[in-house]
Amino acid sequence: MRILGIDPALRVTGYGAIERRGRGVALIEAGIVAPATGAALERRLAELHKGICALLAQTRPDVVVIEELYTTYKNPMTAILMGHARGVMCLASAQAGVPVQTLGHAHVKRALVGSGSATKDQVNAMVTRLLNLRVAPKPNDVSDALAIALAYLNMSEHVLAH
Repeated sequence: MRILGIDPALRVTGYGAIERRGRGVALIEAGIVAPATGAALERRLAELHKGICALLAQTRPDVVVIEELYTTYKNPMTAILMGHARGVMCLASAQAGVPVQTLGHAHVKRALVGSGSATKDQVNAMVTRLLNLRVAPKPNDVSDALAIALAYLNMSEHVLAH
């Protein structure tokens, strides 16, 4: 199973593609999509769409897993902008015929570290360990996207085992 995890944002969207290989997990590709910050919203969304479409074509995932929106944004405008970004990612996935799943950040932390209140450093350390990386993924957006993919892989394997 090949999974593309996405940590959505309009400024810096992290992504990470992983694949189950035997008993291990292989890192296929990871990085960021960063639309021009000074551009108009519609231009940034178009750049984000183009970048996600290219990723889907390049990594050919079986599923895309996107982090859910938080329910406690201090600034409601942030939630609206995140909704735009997530919508573009869902659209690109649908156009590519790839199913989309969502996971909340607390679920991801629990699946990787055992606590829904784990710190970013704890999650990053676990991602580094599980993928046998020599250095931790940077920026945090990449680590978060890989964490989302790993949590989904863990969840789907538990479902399949029962």
